[in-house]
Amino acid sequence: MSFQSTGFPSEILREVQQAGFKAPSPIQAQSWPIALKGSDIVAVAKTGSGKTLGYLLPGFILVKNLRHNSRDGPTVLVLSPTRELATQIQDEAIKFGRSSRISSTCLYGGAPKGPQLRDLERGADIVVATPGRLNDILEMGKVSLRQVAYLVLDEADRMLDMGFEPQIRKIVKQVQPKRQTLMFTATWPREVRKIASDLLTNPVQVNIGNTDELVANKSITQHVEVTTSFEKGRRLDQILRQQEPGSKVIIFCSTKRMCDQLSRNLSRQYGASAIHGDKSQAERDSVLSEFRTGRCPILVATDVAARGLDVKDIRVVVNYDFPTGVEDYVHRIGRTGRAGATGIAYTFFCDQDSKYASDLVKILEGANQNVSPELRAMVGRGGYGGRGPRRWASSNDSYGGQGAYGSQTRDGPSFQSSYNNSSSGNQYGGAPSFHSSSNNQTSGAASLPASGGSGEGLSFHDRFYSGNSRGGDRARSRSPPKAVGVSNW
Repeated sequence: MSFQSTGFPSEILREVQQAGFKAPSPIQAQSWPIALKGSDIVAVAKTGSGKTLGYLLPGFILVKNLRHNSRDGPTVLVLSPTRELATQIQDEAIKFGRSSRISSTCLYGGAPKGPQLRDLERGADIVVATPGRLNDILEMGKVSLRQVAYLVLDEADRMLDMGFEPQIRKIVKQVQPKRQTLMFTATWPREVRKIASDLLTNPVQVNIGNTDELVANKSITQHVEVTTSFEKGRRLDQILRQQEPGSKVIIFCSTKRMCDQLSRNLSRQYGASAIHGDKSQAERDSVLSEFRTGRCPILVATDVAARGLDVKDIRVVVNYDFPTGVEDYVHRIGRTGRAGATGIAYTFFCDQDSKYASDLVKILEGANQNVSPELRAMVGRGGYGGRGPRRWASSNDSYGGQGAYGSQTRDGPSFQSSYNNSSSGNQYGGAPSFHSSSNNQTSGAASLPASGGSGEGLSFHDRFYSGNSRGGDRARSRSPPKAVGVSNW
């Protein structure tokens, strides 16, 4: 219930206090005593709930207790679906492990192998990796996983969605069977349950929120606008003009081509950059750095940024193209309204998206959001979207819903646990007794100046659909480009 009651070493507690955290989040309060006991864990919690420290800090304790030679291989292995999420986990590992002298490295594709191999040769207690790059390095014989005693699968549902299951199973075969495995996932579909039953041994399941519900954060105000492809550009221009100068905005598109085209046109007036799977790692790092610092306040992205991207002060999310399912919708809008903040999400919904109308209405109603008559009218003709029957609701708190390990009350979510962490019989050695009882959570337009040149004076809508600021009446009469395909991120 407090950081002081964890019994973590003073150097770790000092790092936590310097980061400004007041108390453990629910996922941390529940998972720490179980992890310190040495048990396997399945944790179902939405992104932004503090799960990264939920698995990293017990991993630090294990590294210090086992005292393996890091040059013989890592003690802790964290698998992550995307480069962006992997590098963010690595940043946290460096930040909170520095004073404990815990070394770590990050292995991901799209970057040269040389520097990563040199880090491994120098020795790393913790390796954070994407499955593809780790398999490449394993095949080269440049890393050994025989010392791994603590295996983490982060965003497990996303890794399965991206087709990483064969690579994950191949990697796990290289890890000793006598290990501790932790799986963190935002959803709990059948595919995730299957791999959990195969890879984990008698796991304790921690649910933050109801696992049968797809939830939307109530701190996000959702606006779903039924429109046409031709009107999207004009409406986006209006939304951007309404924001305070410098406000961070993410715009999601379905295709890499549209992502690049939209960012080019927005750059002329607002300053925007694009990020998608065809960008090199250096380009992606540069774009994210400029977005975080505010030098480039608008990020146009495919779903590569829908999960894992953790930028605290994103004000607005715009779904320029609706995703290929309501689960991706929830994760996209979850880039705003993080860590207790509020946010706004705008979604353009066209006729071709009508098969998702029924599920989307349930998401909006569960979050007490307004549903337009136009969207309700699409429900009857929309067919069936989503992944099958489920119950729908919205989170009551910033961590994603009703409590775990306890009954739900009318006053709000209750988080309860009754673990006694014995200091004997587990590899964490003298870890302290850890008790917790309950943890209740309470539930003027300014525009930037247009750039000069021959396109000055045209609206964003005219520029976007002309593709050429000198096109005159002929260019402005062109029909909008059609989206082609869907990004496989």
